[in-house]
Amino acid sequence: MEYTYQYAWIIPLVPLPVPILIGVGLLLFPTATKNLRRMWAFHSVLLLSIVMVFSVDLSIQQINSSSIYQYVWSWIINNDFSLELGYLIDPLSSIMSILITRVGIMVLIYSDNYMSHDQGYLRFFAYMSFFSTSMLGLVTSSNLIQIYIFWELVGMCSYFLIGFWFTRPVAANACQKAFVTNRVGDFGLLLGILGFYWITGSFEFRDLFKIVNNLIYNNEVNFLVVTICAILLFAGAVAKSAQFPLHVWLPDAMEGPTPISALIHAATMVAAGIFLVARLLPLFIVIPSIMNLISLIGIITVLLGATLALAQQDIKRSLAYSTMSQLGYMMLALGMGSYRTALFHLITHAYSKALLFLGSGSIIHSMETIVGYSPDKSQNMVLMGGLTKHVPITKTSFLLGTLSLCGIPPLACFWSKDEILNDSWFYSPIFAIIACSTAGLNAFYMFRIYLLTFEGHLNVHFQNYSGKKNKSFYSISLWGKGGLKSINKKFPLFNLLIVNNNESASFFAKKTYRIDENIGNMTRPFITITHFCNKNVYSYPYESNNTMLFPLLVLGLFTLFIGFIGISFNQEGMDLDILSKWLSPSINLLHQNSNNSMDWYEFVKDAIFSVSIASFGIFIASFLYKPVYSSLKNFDLINSFVKTGPKRIVWDKIINVIYDWSYNRAYIDAFYATFLIRGIRGLAELIYFFDKRIIDGITNGVGVMSFFVGEGIKYLGGGRISSYLFLYLSYVSIFLLLYYFLNL
Repeated sequence: MEYTYQYAWIIPLVPLPVPILIGVGLLLFPTATKNLRRMWAFHSVLLLSIVMVFSVDLSIQQINSSSIYQYVWSWIINNDFSLELGYLIDPLSSIMSILITRVGIMVLIYSDNYMSHDQGYLRFFAYMSFFSTSMLGLVTSSNLIQIYIFWELVGMCSYFLIGFWFTRPVAANACQKAFVTNRVGDFGLLLGILGFYWITGSFEFRDLFKIVNNLIYNNEVNFLVVTICAILLFAGAVAKSAQFPLHVWLPDAMEGPTPISALIHAATMVAAGIFLVARLLPLFIVIPSIMNLISLIGIITVLLGATLALAQQDIKRSLAYSTMSQLGYMMLALGMGSYRTALFHLITHAYSKALLFLGSGSIIHSMETIVGYSPDKSQNMVLMGGLTKHVPITKTSFLLGTLSLCGIPPLACFWSKDEILNDSWFYSPIFAIIACSTAGLNAFYMFRIYLLTFEGHLNVHFQNYSGKKNKSFYSISLWGKGGLKSINKKFPLFNLLIVNNNESASFFAKKTYRIDENIGNMTRPFITITHFCNKNVYSYPYESNNTMLFPLLVLGLFTLFIGFIGISFNQEGMDLDILSKWLSPSINLLHQNSNNSMDWYEFVKDAIFSVSIASFGIFIASFLYKPVYSSLKNFDLINSFVKTGPKRIVWDKIINVIYDWSYNRAYIDAFYATFLIRGIRGLAELIYFFDKRIIDGITNGVGVMSFFVGEGIKYLGGGRISSYLFLYLSYVSIFLLLYYFLNL
């Protein structure tokens, strides 16, 4: 077994040849390298598959033996200072390695077709392979300095991939925003690392945990200093995992290619912050204030991410805020000390969210086939709908991911999220109420995404094969075409979005519009794009090819079955699940009980409660966003409950505030732009003015005065002795007169 562990150092190095060879090939043999570019996708998948097999083998050995293996060697030795490098193979690193490789392989296979027509195909695979190397190096690092090195490399790869289409100003701005925001957290991380080295004299995890615990136990260290250093370490995780208040970069990061969103911004890179907190949990757990801070940031992020996803129209940004909310659940679990539950949700969410992002990429790919749909329109859910008949496989896989994130059994996220909700009741009833309420919001906005995208019909004019135009189809939208205030300022909530028409109709109006029955019977309608071009051009979306569908099917299977690794089974009289046995070395390090006994009666009772909350959110989303031909019959029912008057005006104002809050990202970006960016720029301009006018002004003024004094004195020196004597006597006379009058 140790023979296998001895070669674990090759895990981060295996994918590295791909970016190196691509770079050398483009430098020395550019034409041949570009002509054989599809070859590099195969090599990328092959090398990452080797890492996956190796990681799985190490994980199986860990499950069987419950062992931790670490190997280090000296790098820098100078007097009393010694810096070591090495690798650590424990349950946490093996879990992360398997996630990175499995999801990475699916994304690489998917990207081979998704990026096939892009001029940056080779650059894309070079970045992806280098990212895999950086991420694998991060999760197998044995000390804080090594983690920080790979931490920065991961951030660099994220910068490259977000700004992959750097010729687009939006993408260029997004990668800069992500880079700057993460630098805030990374600076705190660096200060925290240096602070703990100053306290303990070591970067190694085991030494760090042991020394800090002894110092705190014996009261030999300033507890405030330790707390501040721990907060600085946590700041790095806050930025990388898009936790409040450093979450603002994540939705803008969706400007990169969709496979990037699936890999680094859903399954792996954003999980690096969760990994760091889990790795340092033996250190944080002895500082109660830090644990409270972690749980507080987690619950705020849970609620904020869910509310910001409610009114988004971009499908990828909606999923990004969903990722933010789910990462908040993981951070909440870590703050509560539920190490196993947090990692369980990390596993289940990674597969489900990767499935959803790749599914959204398939949707976007299909929508781009419609002539006139620009990239921003192909991601706009308001312009989608009715894709079920055209992309049935994508629809099925997307529905699986949606139900999983909603917490519907027996899908993956149901098992892990249910455990987090149960643990929160024992930690804080207030946090539990917020977490459970947010679970309903999650179900609402996830089914909103699904219904707007797949149900009904495409939100454009339909024509049949003979070219005869049917009547306009009216699609329900909760908020209206241009936002709440753009159509009906008095009652902004209750508007009907009429596509291809500037008129509006009240959701509660007595007058209804007849929908042509032929529309519902059309198997593959042609579409007239009157929005974007003058001539009638006919096109329709179609299913992606097998290269893109294969990863969806594989991830769909994981979404169906991966949750079962956390279900207890009876072994030698003990209720123990595979995940608890796998994590037992790390759980023992935290001095927690690895026996995760499950009371099935309590489990079913709690599951009924959580599933009921999710079902309620799904019902509300279905009621508000189902296609109009099945919703029109509800008009009379709604009108019977909602009346005009003061109560309705108040209700509309409340909904208006909620919508504006969600659509404008809780005004946090505007706050940063106004008070931070403009404030810092104003301060810089003030300092520049002081330096330019005051500091430089004094220096330049002395020089100018010296010049004028010299020029003046120059004219006094005429070379005549009589003139010199006259001036001398004049000065002497003046001083004598002054002396005489002053002494009177």
